[in-house]
Amino acid sequence: MRVLITGAAGFLGSHLSERFLAEGHEVVGLDNLITGSADNITHLLRSDRFTFYQYDVTEFIYVAGELDGVLHFASPASPVDYLQLPIQTLKVGSLGTHKALGLAKAKSARFLLASTSEVYGDPAVHPQPETYWGNVNPVGPRGVYDEAKRFAEAMTMAYHRYHGVDTRIVRIFNTYGPRMRARDGRVVSNFIVQALRGEPLTVYGDGSQTRSFCFVDDLIEGIYRLFNSEETQPVNVGNPNEFTIKQLADVMIELTGLKAGIERRPLPVDDPRVRQPDISQARELLGWEPTVELRDGLLQTIDYFSSRPDVLADEDEGQG
Repeated sequence: MRVLITGAAGFLGSHLSERFLAEGHEVVGLDNLITGSADNITHLLRSDRFTFYQYDVTEFIYVAGELDGVLHFASPASPVDYLQLPIQTLKVGSLGTHKALGLAKAKSARFLLASTSEVYGDPAVHPQPETYWGNVNPVGPRGVYDEAKRFAEAMTMAYHRYHGVDTRIVRIFNTYGPRMRARDGRVVSNFIVQALRGEPLTVYGDGSQTRSFCFVDDLIEGIYRLFNSEETQPVNVGNPNEFTIKQLADVMIELTGLKAGIERRPLPVDDPRVRQPDISQARELLGWEPTVELRDGLLQTIDYFSSRPDVLADEDEGQG
């Protein structure tokens, strides 16, 4: 099988590229490296089955030869990015998705869209099933990402219904693990960097807001199974075990031995109060559910950040 992965140098794209290579497939990777990192794919370039091009997927995409799959993972995807790259976020969700779908159509390739739990916004239904349409503020600071992904889903289904493209949509919930960017505004990476620097962990609000944290290896397994399934409707992939941010902070303090404790700040605008996937569809259709416990995954992630000297460098901190 020969597949093209956009956002291949990103956190998830690099792991997904690695998985397809491990299964014996050929991977063509695209990334403009605005938020991705060449360091994430250095080891992949040693394979003669991996080809990488630095390229903006909002432009026309030409790839010579046959393709069996197009997996669209290109997008800024952290709270810091929403604020710093709002136009690029909207363009990659609209133009980028359009170009990637056009390539899949031209090559008669299967298409998989990396969507997100953010399509549910600040959900009024808990946990969130795929049938829930969401509660999104389209003009808030997070709206550029939420609406970009909602539009991308609509575009994907339009290509499926009108052009007959064989499509898949994965709604990805909070994911963590090696190759996360330091201080990108995601709570796990923020907490780890702060702990390694001996700083207090920043908790926004009273810490009672909840998230469900999925280790990256579990997530990639779910995505790989979905790509190889016959399911064309959106499928949630994430860990249904729910933790408050305060509970996560307590676990992080325990694992790192941090003495500095917690520092509280006001809750950001439109920050979701709860986030928990209903993974009934993933269990039934894919035979998938996560297997890595939070503590085990956090230890692997802490080890990764500990091995990176740049983690302790001064950087601007994003939203928690």
